[in-house]
Amino acid sequence: MSNTSKPTAPSSPTPEGDRIAKVISRAGVASRREAERLIEQGRVSVNGKVITSPALNVTSADKVVVNGKALKAPEPPRMWLYHKPQGLVSTNSDEQGRTTIFDKLPEELPRVMTVGRLDLNSEGLLLLTNDGGVKRQLELPSTGWLRRYRVRIKGRPTEESFEPLRKGITVDGENFQPMIVTLDRQQGANAWATIGLREGKNREIRRAMEAVGFSVNRLIRVSYGPFQLGDLKQGEVQELRAKVIRDQLGLEMPDPVIEKPTRGKKPVRRRTR
Repeated sequence: MSNTSKPTAPSSPTPEGDRIAKVISRAGVASRREAERLIEQGRVSVNGKVITSPALNVTSADKVVVNGKALKAPEPPRMWLYHKPQGLVSTNSDEQGRTTIFDKLPEELPRVMTVGRLDLNSEGLLLLTNDGGVKRQLELPSTGWLRRYRVRIKGRPTEESFEPLRKGITVDGENFQPMIVTLDRQQGANAWATIGLREGKNREIRRAMEAVGFSVNRLIRVSYGPFQLGDLKQGEVQELRAKVIRDQLGLEMPDPVIEKPTRGKKPVRRRTR
């Protein structure tokens, strides 16, 4: 009996190395999207040949040149805690010309990105990293890390006032997952509450509170998963130790150079979120 089955075509081997935009980003030159734009503009060459498409993998054996300068070895992943003050925007630039956190960060920091955001009027813990992979890992919904906030609201709420938030609420057609809400104390015309949530939709806490009849006049993020604001002062930045990052993220990182909190001094505009 003859075998009429057709031979299986060999699968294409997976290209070695990493995508060129990722390599440029990890070297601290630009974000991945910015790197793709540089490539499309013909400002990147690989082994002496200008490329115009980011669909290319490179290895350490390839010579990559960006804007006429040879690409340095990729920086190791690092992370920082930052106590964001009110009145600063969390993006790299602002169409309205408002001051951003990147204008106030210490000069000695490399190019960094924020893990998530805090809006203009919010303050507290904001995580920073120099590595896009770390940023994406921490922002994934599947990570499911609890973010805790201290919230001051106008009015005299009771525990029952927050039941809709604990069950999950829909605001303007958008579903918010159940929140952990604890009424802490009444302070004159205001009350303080602690709120925990596992997602970070735009102005989620403010919108949810307004839906149950209260306006937020102060919002402070005090933790992001295992990372705590602690006694870090407004405007200060503190690098996480390698052991903490290894334990929490399973990443191999060298011990950081910066150990003490540092304050921003001069405007720095070259970093991206």
